[in-house]
Amino acid sequence: MLSIVPTPLGNLQDITLRALDTLKNADFVLCEDTRRTQILLTHFGISKPTVRYNENDDFSVRRCLELLKQGKHCALVSDCGTPCISDPGWKLVKAAAQEGLPLTSLPGPSAVACALAGAGFTGGAFTFLGFLPRKSGKAAKLLGAAYALKHPVVVYESPFRVIKLLELIAAALSADTPVVAARELSKVYEEWLRGTAQSLAEELRKRKKVQGEFVIIIGLPETKEEHEEPDLPY
Repeated sequence: MLSIVPTPLGNLQDITLRALDTLKNADFVLCEDTRRTQILLTHFGISKPTVRYNENDDFSVRRCLELLKQGKHCALVSDCGTPCISDPGWKLVKAAAQEGLPLTSLPGPSAVACALAGAGFTGGAFTFLGFLPRKSGKAAKLLGAAYALKHPVVVYESPFRVIKLLELIAAALSADTPVVAARELSKVYEEWLRGTAQSLAEELRKRKKVQGEFVIIIGLPETKEEHEEPDLPY
């Protein structure tokens, strides 16, 4: 049995009761970084063997798959958030599904959902791109295609490249493109930056050091319809 288990983005209180129960009853915990996962397990008084899962190593994937074939209950976690969403895990999930092995996916912490909910942009459909390609040309083309769908676009970025990303958004779309940058979600120094792509790039450039992982939500320009009174059903 393979259980996909989301873990807290930073605040350990965000763990779910079902996630804790699954970790306690698993035979093995498959993880990105055994040291980081061990901190989580120790905090909640859980003692389970951990196995490092390396998405880029075929041997690692086969090793974890073999545990499942042996009938072991394995809990798959990433360093934080939900596995397989811009985090390792999808190759093992795909292999387990192809083998007809039982698996389940638990709901829980996800940076994209958390940031999008707090962005204040139009609800409904959105486009999630995860981490963009390193080459600016490919990134700009991908952003343009996604933005053309007329939905908010969500991307992840590191503190080392976030200013370049905002500058790319300003150049590829428009300097006035509305953007919300959510930093260090659920942690002590959580911060929400709101403005345009250009203004946020300028704001971060003034800081001595930019820290924390970012979720960038690219909104659409406000339309007249958004400010009109809704039609009442009577």
